[in-house]
Amino acid sequence: MRAQTTHSPTPVDVLRDVFGYEHFRGAQAQIIDAALSGVSVLALMPTGGGKSLCFQVPSLVLNGTTVVISPLIALMKDQVDALKQSGVRADMLNSTQSEATQEAVKAALVAGELDLLYLSPERLLQGSTQALLDRVSVALFAIDEAHCVSQWGHDFRPEYLQLHQVMARHPDIPRMALTATADQKTRQEIIDRLLGPDASVFVDSFDRPNIRYRIGLKTQAREQLLRFIQCEHANDAGIVYCASRKKTEQLAEWLSAHGIRALPYHAGLDTPTRQDHQARFIHEEGLVMCATIAFGMGIDKPNVRYVAHLDIPKSMEAYYQETGRAGRDGLPSDAWLVYNLTDVIGARRWIGNASESAREVAIADHRRLDALLGFLEHTGCRRPALLSYFGEAHAGQCQNCDNCIAPPEVWDATEAAQKMLSCIFRTGQRHGTGHLIDVLQGKLSDRMTRLGHDQISTFGIGRELDKAQWHTVLRQLVVQGYIEPDPNGHGGLRLVETARSILRNERQLWCRIETVASATGRQPKTPSKAQDTPLWRAFKTWRLEQAQTQGVPPYVIFHDQTIQSIIDARPADLEALGQVHGVGRHKLSRYGDQVLAVLWRTETS
Repeated sequence: MRAQTTHSPTPVDVLRDVFGYEHFRGAQAQIIDAALSGVSVLALMPTGGGKSLCFQVPSLVLNGTTVVISPLIALMKDQVDALKQSGVRADMLNSTQSEATQEAVKAALVAGELDLLYLSPERLLQGSTQALLDRVSVALFAIDEAHCVSQWGHDFRPEYLQLHQVMARHPDIPRMALTATADQKTRQEIIDRLLGPDASVFVDSFDRPNIRYRIGLKTQAREQLLRFIQCEHANDAGIVYCASRKKTEQLAEWLSAHGIRALPYHAGLDTPTRQDHQARFIHEEGLVMCATIAFGMGIDKPNVRYVAHLDIPKSMEAYYQETGRAGRDGLPSDAWLVYNLTDVIGARRWIGNASESAREVAIADHRRLDALLGFLEHTGCRRPALLSYFGEAHAGQCQNCDNCIAPPEVWDATEAAQKMLSCIFRTGQRHGTGHLIDVLQGKLSDRMTRLGHDQISTFGIGRELDKAQWHTVLRQLVVQGYIEPDPNGHGGLRLVETARSILRNERQLWCRIETVASATGRQPKTPSKAQDTPLWRAFKTWRLEQAQTQGVPPYVIFHDQTIQSIIDARPADLEALGQVHGVGRHKLSRYGDQVLAVLWRTETS
């Protein structure tokens, strides 16, 4: 659908009439202007920052069809469903469609009846698809999730490396590559492999001010998670990331037994089960997905109210990408993570076990993990620590992270660190945390006597600290790179050369005073509870009925943010409703009378 105006539609016309928004956000307008002028573009924008509009709006201004390369079928289906709800002529070609459906899409494409066509990279690379595109007028190539081209990245897709073949076949068609996360190395790879040296680069703010970052000490992970969900996000959709397939299944079963509707998702499940669980998460309200990193990139669900991590991610990119799946609609949401010393050592050991032939990759992985661990241990405002990784400055004092809400207390742990480092050295640099702490606390045992560690100078010199405090010291020593797990041992820790600086009093070690409360929050009232009103419930019931009738996710009818805007505005007629954020002309025509009826019934009952 082209925006119906008395002149050729402008981007602002399309934004207002089709999508129901009054203003562009961030760098959207600049990106769209560049694309309309025929310039290839790299757009780096946060998840939920409106990347899709950057190519959807030009597709309704330019003559021809915009070809969108999207890595997952679920992702393209979500966007096509949403576009059709707004009256846009969009479709897709993929293997899940019947032959008849695919032929109908191809016929519409050749007839010039599609403004956007979504394809996977695998489908685009097929010779038959290339022959099909040769018969139509392609206005723009939009490459979504462009970071998948990077072999150094966490979502690498080898098919993305071959996309340059398609670009070379159509040298005069502008390209737009979009991603929510890419370090400098990945950005350059995207330019070199997909866009060319003349591409314009637009980097929007990576800040997600609606997300509250909360990180704490893991003690009893399941119970901590359960309290968090029950106290703050009951009946909300959420994603819980775990490191192993087995853990996702066990956690989903355990949460379900405690009254939380939860499903597992991982690559080991058979395809029908994975598809069913993903479809349920997208179409149902208030479901929790317990997942490995196999889940997420294809999810466009805007009302995920929290993302929780029970195991630490592999890098800052992964953490940002995963937590960014919360609050895509701009409403308040949580990024919640708990971890402990075992997690830190495990992450270090996993990288340390890399083969000699993969040392270069291991070095890069170490750097990424170092940045993540530094962020987790940070005692100041979380946002400067997070955003600086992506080259963005932030003044701090965001008042929407755990450290701003409840600033942590710290203590000088230098002397304790010296005792621990000395103990590691004197016990042979081959023992794990439990034995080292037992030595420092002077705990006698048959093993202690057999090893002769009750006779060394560090035996019993650390009784002033309890086990939890020693774990904090050890974790900080591992995080800052003064000690490391022995990759050839069985859980042993060994000194790194930099440990000398602590032993010689050239550096200090500061540790936070741990509180489990920092992970569960100081403000139990969740923003979603403010929406728990009769009118809100009435709109959600109506939206769900519409979605079930049409076989689409509820949020493609209206986002939560649009429903909240309708409730706030209380429009008295269709003209007023048409001015509400997110209500475009097509949706006004299709749903306007029903929306006003819901308002009238609820307010007069």
